[in-house]
Amino acid sequence: MQKKNPLTSPEIANLWTHYTRETLSVCVNKYMLHTIQDPEIHSLFQTALQYSLNHIDTLKALFKKEKFPLPNGFTEEDLNLEAPPLFTDVLCLKSLYMMSTHGHNEMSLSFTTSLRQDVVDFYYQCNLDAMEIYKRSKDLLISKQLHQQPPTYITPKKAELIKQYHYVTDVFGKKRPMNAIETGHTYFNLHKTMIAKAMILGFSQVSKNQNVRALLEKSLQVKNKHIDIFSSLLTKDNLHLPKSCETEITNSTVSPFSDRLMLLQTGFLFGVAVTYYNASLIASMRADIAAHCEKASLNSLWIYSRIGKDMIDNQWMEQPPQADDRKRLDY
Repeated sequence: MQKKNPLTSPEIANLWTHYTRETLSVCVNKYMLHTIQDPEIHSLFQTALQYSLNHIDTLKALFKKEKFPLPNGFTEEDLNLEAPPLFTDVLCLKSLYMMSTHGHNEMSLSFTTSLRQDVVDFYYQCNLDAMEIYKRSKDLLISKQLHQQPPTYITPKKAELIKQYHYVTDVFGKKRPMNAIETGHTYFNLHKTMIAKAMILGFSQVSKNQNVRALLEKSLQVKNKHIDIFSSLLTKDNLHLPKSCETEITNSTVSPFSDRLMLLQTGFLFGVAVTYYNASLIASMRADIAAHCEKASLNSLWIYSRIGKDMIDNQWMEQPPQADDRKRLDY
């Protein structure tokens, strides 16, 4: 019999990280299912939870087959189902929509960096699951008139070329209007930032750990700064803004999650923000917009590193699998 190929380093990294993310999703979705009243939203969360449980079963089987230690991830100890609702049904749905966007991107990367057939097949299915949750959540937002359409542009009469370099470098004085690419990225990032801010605001409201709460409040300051900057870009071009989500948080002060879970989720939101701001940076042809994206990315990276330090200080962060230190091997 042909020996099965060992897992490659990207496959190990993807599976290990995926397990932690998926167990976190199970805790969040179980709590939201416990509080959601809308039957359509409840049904969608049941599907999302079942997909996560299916993924965890496959991940456990892969780890067992490879004799690889199972990550700790998140468990029932990180969840308090007795906590009253912290988020409204609307914010629950919007958060699922946002996280399915991130999940699909992560699954796609895992799919393209995997070589072994069983892992490739697994992430092929994970992509299908993530796309279904994304489509159903977006369709539900639209049907409930909760999804704002991004700004629209008048269809141009003909294709045109950029004739002068100040199209890119005109930073001072009267600037040209944002093009469709810049507007699309700005609106998309602003929409995600507003949903993420609402979730972090809810976390800061219920956290009882003084250091965690201080870090969550610092995270909110950064999110508010980004909202102000990118809102002003759209407003100056008379383009509408996404609707904020702060009013979708209840007045509960009972935490449904452990501080470890809330801090890691916040770190994840800032980590993916770095990716999206960098994508916007590359796509933006107006120098001032690119500069705003670069600064927002650095701000997000700073918060991400602060959260990482706090996780290590509290011994909440698992060490990723790593290569043998051959200089220290015993002979």
